Amino acid sequence: MIPFLGPHDPFPPVAQAREDMGGLLAVGADLRPDRLLDAYSQGIFPWGTVEGEPIWYSPDPRMVLFPAEFRLHRSLHKTLRSGKFEVRFDSNFAGVMAGCAGTPRPGQDGTWITDEMMEAYIRLHELGWAHSVETWAEGELVGGLYGLAIGRMFYGESMFARRTDASKVAFAHLIRHLERGEFGMIDCQMRTEHLASLGGREIPRADFLAGVRALTAAPTLRQSWQTVDAVFDW
Repeated sequence: MIPFLGPHDPFPPVAQAREDMGGLLAVGADLRPDRLLDAYSQGIFPWGTVEGEPIWYSPDPRMVLFPAEFRLHRSLHKTLRSGKFEVRFDSNFAGVMAGCAGTPRPGQDGTWITDEMMEAYIRLHELGWAHSVETWAEGELVGGLYGLAIGRMFYGESMFARRTDASKVAFAHLIRHLERGEFGMIDCQMRTEHLASLGGREIPRADFLAGVRALTAAPTLRQSWQTVDAVFDW
């Protein structure tokens, strides 16, 4: 049986997650900021809602990307140097979420980014925890990504692109920013070939949780996201 959580129930131990169901751990509770931050600190994340109830996951193994292992392919390097895109941080968080929600995904019917999820993460953005990296062209938002920064740990949530390489450009700038801030790891949640091509790899959940404990306890650098200089030397 999958546990159903009431508003004040704690999360069950992540060892109880159903690996035959992609790491499904529990259903219920809420998406308040304190609940979400508690979840991420334990290696748990919400992946959509059912009739307004959040669905919580903690897969094993966990897909991660260490900033030092990012693979900057030659074609992307050329795009970055071309200057065809402008990159901004935190200038249109809601627009990035909407872009991610509206992008069709192979094997997915609809989107897990429900209205409840949008509202919850916009609130986290307003509180300084959630951030967006945006790719712009001719004044139009054409790609980007969003996630959470806690201490020196970044939790990636989703990305989208309306033009070739737009999301990869945003990701490359995220990597540079995280390197500047001495972030140690990016949580990519589930394995995809796209993330693997950029340097992501799977690690045991126990190793992931050990990293989370150390990195989330490091001094937070939340304020640096508000004044990011996105002009990097490529």
